[in-house]
Amino acid sequence: MLLARGEGMTLTKLAIFAALAVTFSAFCAGLAAPREAAAAGKALVVYFSMPETDKPDGMTREEDNSAVVIDGKVLGNTQYVAQLIAERTGADIFRIEPEKPYPTDHETLVGLARAEKDDGARPAIKGALPDLSAYDTVFVGYPNWWADMPMILYTFFDRADLSGKRVIPFVTHGGSGFSRTVETIAELEPGAKVERGVSVPRSDAQECGPEVTAWLREAGFAK
Repeated sequence: MLLARGEGMTLTKLAIFAALAVTFSAFCAGLAAPREAAAAGKALVVYFSMPETDKPDGMTREEDNSAVVIDGKVLGNTQYVAQLIAERTGADIFRIEPEKPYPTDHETLVGLARAEKDDGARPAIKGALPDLSAYDTVFVGYPNWWADMPMILYTFFDRADLSGKRVIPFVTHGGSGFSRTVETIAELEPGAKVERGVSVPRSDAQECGPEVTAWLREAGFAK
């Protein structure tokens, strides 16, 4: 079939516009890929938390510093942040618990934490670790004790192989932030991609939901 000159020129223009549209769409998809890749794969939240009471009423100052009360239930500061991350990302969650429970008396706990750090202790973890091979991203949360991770976290890193995974520490603290713990984790897990996560002061823990959500969204994880 023969086409009139004007009709042929119109079809040619349409073909050019279609090709440009496809190219532009591919370009935009390429720009979006890093954010989509950040959220790809299965995630796990691993955390250790040590609330110094399970009673929501009549807390001492130190008990209040270690915990938040959500819907009448006491949660450790790090426990609460861990649950927020899991809820907002759809990640699985695993709590590190010591085989021998830590004391809840503040002074006794502080002294024990100092002694464990000085001795380079490796407190035993209760039960088995989850199958970490199933996860591409592992969030790791802990309170800052004596400008370091609690020593039971060292037990975890001794046992866990996080090579090839994205490891994102998060911390709750009384003013020291991460200290040098992110660098320490990178040294303990040289095969992992270790990134600095969110740092939550204990004074802000109760109201940290928006901050945690904003951080996760910026990192490409929030649902």
